[in-house]
Amino acid sequence: MTHGTDSTAMKATLLAYVERFNAGDAQGVAALYADDATVEDPVGAQPIAGKPAILAFYQHTTALGARLEVVAPPRGSHGDAAALTFAVHVSLEGRPARIDVTDIMTFGADGRIRSMRAHWAPDDVHFL
Repeated sequence: MTHGTDSTAMKATLLAYVERFNAGDAQGVAALYADDATVEDPVGAQPIAGKPAILAFYQHTTALGARLEVVAPPRGSHGDAAALTFAVHVSLEGRPARIDVTDIMTFGADGRIRSMRAHWAPDDVHFL
């Protein structure tokens, strides 16, 4: 196993992802990704591919005022993937909502995110 897929490093990247997202730092979030990475949010949607498209995705989601609340410690693996379970607090259709999500991210040898797959479904969206 290369240093880039070290579980401790992957977990640290997941927490940096949340910090940068909550700071509205779309550039900082995108910087965590490899240049040819993919984002599938939610799983089953058309994947977003490449750094420019990923940056645009985070510029949009952070502009919506979404905020991430980590609800369990990040989980590592014996491979190149790690998981993060969190709640997204956001306004949908003018109403406050919480979306319960688990992201599974894979990492390259350089420690950057190669893929992000967001696991959530319509019944994980809760209007408050």
